[in-house]
Amino acid sequence: MASREFTVADEYVYNRAGSVRWVISHVLRYKRFLLGAVGAMIITNILLSAVARLTGTAFNVVLQPHPDQSQLALVALAILGCVLVGGVFDIAARFSSEILAQRLERDSRDELYLSLLGKSQTFHNRQQVGDIMARATNDVRQLNPMINPGLDLILDSSLQFVVPMVFIAFLSPQLLLAPLLFTVGFFFAIRDYTRRLNPVSNAMRQQFGTMNAGLEETITGIEVVKSTAQEPQERAKFGRSAGGYRDYFVREGQIQAWYLPPLILVFALVLAFLHGVFLLTHGQLTLGGLVAYLGLMGMLRGPAYLSIFTFSLVQLGIAGANRILALMREETELDENEAGHRGEVRGEIVFDHVSFSYGETPILRDISFRAAPGETIAIVGQTGSGKSTLTRLVNRTYDVTGGRILIDGVDVREWNLDSLRSQISSIEQDVFLFSRSIAENIGFSTGQRAERAEIERAARDAQADGFVRALPEGYETVIGERGVTLSGGQRQRLAIARALLTDPRILMLDDSTSAIDSATEDEIQKAIRRLLEGRTTLLITHRLSQIRWADRILVLQKGELVDSGTHEELLGRCDLYRRIFARYDRALPVATA
Repeated sequence: MASREFTVADEYVYNRAGSVRWVISHVLRYKRFLLGAVGAMIITNILLSAVARLTGTAFNVVLQPHPDQSQLALVALAILGCVLVGGVFDIAARFSSEILAQRLERDSRDELYLSLLGKSQTFHNRQQVGDIMARATNDVRQLNPMINPGLDLILDSSLQFVVPMVFIAFLSPQLLLAPLLFTVGFFFAIRDYTRRLNPVSNAMRQQFGTMNAGLEETITGIEVVKSTAQEPQERAKFGRSAGGYRDYFVREGQIQAWYLPPLILVFALVLAFLHGVFLLTHGQLTLGGLVAYLGLMGMLRGPAYLSIFTFSLVQLGIAGANRILALMREETELDENEAGHRGEVRGEIVFDHVSFSYGETPILRDISFRAAPGETIAIVGQTGSGKSTLTRLVNRTYDVTGGRILIDGVDVREWNLDSLRSQISSIEQDVFLFSRSIAENIGFSTGQRAERAEIERAARDAQADGFVRALPEGYETVIGERGVTLSGGQRQRLAIARALLTDPRILMLDDSTSAIDSATEDEIQKAIRRLLEGRTTLLITHRLSQIRWADRILVLQKGELVDSGTHEELLGRCDLYRRIFARYDRALPVATA
């Protein structure tokens, strides 16, 4: 099984073995900025520690019987220089960290988007759109503050441990007692803090996805909610989800309230002061040395107080990375077969004992038939008989679970997926249009490479040109999401134009004229029949006129092919077809699978 249905040339490959390794592989892509950030932080902390050491030196000079003013001036200039140069390097460190954070967010979003585009239809069928959107927006966004200020401050804080300790060791190794005890206490406190915070952060990200999925589902189905007066029920449902999300925030606050490093630091500072005074009174430390020591100990306030903030950001970022990786790791059921068969499709379709199951549910059983190039095959059957599923096996929206489908004598699984799909067009019953201009929607199937004249010709053939030109901005009119600003018949005509623009060798129509009035349908049928010459067509319809001019009709019942033939032949011998035809004859539409 593959992770995507297509490949991208020169794609950067990240390590997906774990969330931490994945983040590191993203950051290591920009080694110059990483090294720049780390190097600038080291220099900044050395200079800040030097300020504390120079301050102690200044105290020793002042305490001399006759202070050397020139020496004091040099110390003052040195302190000023350390502060100014340290400020420049600090800006460089923050700048590098910010670039790393922004590029991590951008690259991970691109990586996730490519992964989602390459997942199979089966994968998308079992996903909640709202949860995917939460991962693609909020979880990806959480990666940015995880780096800056999260990891940036953690690294800076770690250096604020190491560098001052080195200075303290050079000042007097005996003075390492208090900072080392603080380090041990800090380590155990942080380990306990992260152990308790991690599951809460993961649950918080999970609950946000659940809440977002419920919101998206309600907004998408708002018409049903309003028509059934179920607003109170949906409000209560969302309230429970939002309440659960709030509860995790409260739990996080409770964990943060028991954050112990600041308290440990207070004890360490008291111990450091007492130890320093003890050494001073025994002549083992100068007053300037004591001042420098306390100044260096004071630098530990940064790590102690910032950790409560930074570790929360890192935990949330890791939790988000886990959710993103879980989505990308899911394998698609289809293989793009990059080295597979490529060629111009003639249009022969052969179903050879084809079966298909969705999970444990059988949909199609032992289907066999042949469609010659240019032949039109109508497919009829009652609701749930598997008509729509049968057509979706041809372009490998799904793969068969038994038997095989041949296009021009080649198993569809042996075709290069892009080559196969680029020569097959489908018009679904549930038309999807993008929130873009009408011209972009029609030209979508060509990758927006079609000329305006070609787009307008396809619209004329689909009987859409008239109503498009009547719109305020014509072909540049931007339609609402899913085409909600258009009528059902207008949406279907645009979908027909989009399919016809690709000049497909195989065309699949799934009740594509169900929302078009009879007068318009007559004109569309004339255009379709002219354009279908030389093309193989699989036609699912409830229109009797289309059934009659099909070359052959397949009758499905509960996933099985019960009969096939012409309209007259089936009327004479197939009871199921006669019942279906009787319904058509009474102008009662039959729903499609």
